[in-house]
Amino acid sequence: MKVVNTENAVGMVLGHDITEIVPGEFKGVAFKKGHVIKKEDVERLLRIGKEHIYIFELNYDEYHEDEAALELGKLICGRGVHFTNPPREGKINIQPDYRGLLKINRDILDDVNDIQDICIATIHGNRTIEEDGLIGGCRVIPLTIKKEKIEEVKKIIGDRGPIFEVKPFKSLKAVIIVTGSEVYKGRIEDKFGPVVEKKLLNFSTEILHRTIVPDELEVIRKEVLKAKEMGAELIVVTGGMSVDPDDKTPGAIKATGAEIVTYGTPILPGAMLLFAYLDGIPVFGLPGCVMFSATTAFDLLLPRVIAGEKIVRRDITRMGYGGQCLKCHVCTFPDCHFGKY
Repeated sequence: MKVVNTENAVGMVLGHDITEIVPGEFKGVAFKKGHVIKKEDVERLLRIGKEHIYIFELNYDEYHEDEAALELGKLICGRGVHFTNPPREGKINIQPDYRGLLKINRDILDDVNDIQDICIATIHGNRTIEEDGLIGGCRVIPLTIKKEKIEEVKKIIGDRGPIFEVKPFKSLKAVIIVTGSEVYKGRIEDKFGPVVEKKLLNFSTEILHRTIVPDELEVIRKEVLKAKEMGAELIVVTGGMSVDPDDKTPGAIKATGAEIVTYGTPILPGAMLLFAYLDGIPVFGLPGCVMFSATTAFDLLLPRVIAGEKIVRRDITRMGYGGQCLKCHVCTFPDCHFGKY
């Protein structure tokens, strides 16, 4: 870098952004890289504390911080993700193009952050994210960086995929089967079905059919198979999920021939949730907590199912880390730890 006294810098071009901080009022870029210093700028620069101006004379094997940030953005952003341009003070923000399921490749992220002078910060993945929300930021630490370090990032990413991706939600056709003899016979009002329907409609799911059946294994089994025949792409069965002898839902789902991925999760609330596939159709067996609690295991798995992910048992067992909901007075889910790992 070439150092010039501020008083002698009129007419010269800044090689980097200059930040100004006014306590309690302002923090931001006072002069951007590329700005031509004018006579009237000198006093302000001195007030900021800049008695010298640094003019960059980049070597052929170096990137300026802004250029490096842009190169990194191209490498780390995948489908459904963009980065802000131009950079601000050498930093870009990472944002989603649309509402969907945020995926972050943690292994690649850690490997890239291990490279000296590179910083990539993210929020947690495997969650619903809204369009243009902030999902991460990227910058290089020094004002210049060797091009070879960006090439190293390129090699790390290779064909392992980008760091950021947003999977779009699909518009699935769903059937809701509410179990419970007391509800079927009209002794109590069905309050489970409306809760589930509201959660599904939040993902623009089409409700093909909603029905109430008694706690009879054969009746539930036939209703699940009927849902498949109707063209359901998602089947949700509510109630009857405990280990009590008169709770028949788990046995009924198993009796359809469905592949049980798990009956039970390391998630609270939602420990008694069942998840299965019936000829490729995802099937949920929901415990009563889904009716009463704002967030449960169902809320963690549903976005991934709607985004078309194939759920395996390990996906669920890993949710034990972060799987305790604190039932906050004001729920901020998904902007909290619940279900993040």
